[in-house]
Amino acid sequence: MGERGGCGGGSAGRRCGAAGVERSYRPKMSRRSSRLQAKQQQQPPLPCQEETPRELQAPEHLQTRKRRTAEQEIKKKEDGKIAKKHQYEIKSCWPPTITGGISPCIIIETPHKESVTTDFSRFKKYRFRNLFINPSPLPELTWGNSKDVWLNILKKENRYAHCKHFTSLHSSLQPHMRSILLDWLLEVCEVYALHRETFYLAQDFFDRFMLTQKNINKSMLQLIGITSLFIASKLEEIYAPKIQEFAYVTDGACSEDDIVRMELIMLKALKWELCPVTIISWLNLYLQVDALKDVPKVLLPQYSQEKFIQIAQLLDLCILDVNSLDFQYRTLAAAALCHYTSTEVVKKASGLDWDNISECVEWMVPFVNVARKVSVKLKHFKKVAVEDCHNIQTHTNYLDMLEEVNSGVASTAPGQLSPVSTAGIITPPKSTEKK
Repeated sequence: MGERGGCGGGSAGRRCGAAGVERSYRPKMSRRSSRLQAKQQQQPPLPCQEETPRELQAPEHLQTRKRRTAEQEIKKKEDGKIAKKHQYEIKSCWPPTITGGISPCIIIETPHKESVTTDFSRFKKYRFRNLFINPSPLPELTWGNSKDVWLNILKKENRYAHCKHFTSLHSSLQPHMRSILLDWLLEVCEVYALHRETFYLAQDFFDRFMLTQKNINKSMLQLIGITSLFIASKLEEIYAPKIQEFAYVTDGACSEDDIVRMELIMLKALKWELCPVTIISWLNLYLQVDALKDVPKVLLPQYSQEKFIQIAQLLDLCILDVNSLDFQYRTLAAAALCHYTSTEVVKKASGLDWDNISECVEWMVPFVNVARKVSVKLKHFKKVAVEDCHNIQTHTNYLDMLEEVNSGVASTAPGQLSPVSTAGIITPPKSTEKK
């Protein structure tokens, strides 16, 4: 009874026992399989790590290199496919050949690239030259190439441009005011025994600076002039006067601080271009080339001091006239040399033909007529060597000479009713004198 009731007896008991065993193991199998499935989903196994041990795997940098090469090969294949596609598109949009049998897809070199001329022997019968550069009049130099030296001088001449029309930029200025200022600078140069080159540098700085400005008042002219001479003296003189001396000669019109401030303004306006070839430098060069006999001593003066100061005085008178700025400095020096020598000497020394200087020579005739009336003597200065005395700037009554020149020009000019006076004072007349 007990056995039959507990197991159900017979075949029923066996079924009951099998079912009980099956029920007892089913939950355990399901829990294990679910854990394995979850683990496989979180960490998928790498086939290469499972199949090969870690020691036999390739290093990481080799694997990276292999991946890069594989990527490059794939990229090349893709680029090749794109190029073929693009080439096909070009061929398909053009006809196979254009009229004349030329294919648009073939690059044909131009004829001028196929042959390059290297044999110039067939041009020997022709003589080619630059029409716009004068031949160098300089002799063969032991310390440099004369042609290069000459070309550098001409480049400087063209670089430092000047013009007489700067007065149109300043409504309160008149041309004769420039004449008065430069005449005063000539006098200052003689007082302090400054060189002629110093004065002509100051003249160039003043004229070029005035071209960069507008509406400068006439009360500023003396400050600009003395500052120009101050800058030039520091460039040219070995023992330049102190700034106190330059302020002193203005008789209180300009202080030392004014000169320093104006110096900075002028240097900025001139862009620090302070090395022009002045008129007196051209004259020195021309006379030296004309009188040169000993080539190794080309840097030592070999010309006459008397001839030099005669021509220099003529140039001093000419530069006071604003119309002199119509000509280049080398043309002015060549024209002055022509009046005291000949066209042959000018051609030899400057390389300029008569056509280049004829206009300037004719303009200079009245100045020469007045300058010849004044006797020229070589002055001697203390602490200045005798051989250098001709280079010291001198002063004479240039304003009276200039007035005589203008009077003669006015009397001979056709249609001129009255002479144009260029001399005078910078300040305006008194109110009682005005009409």
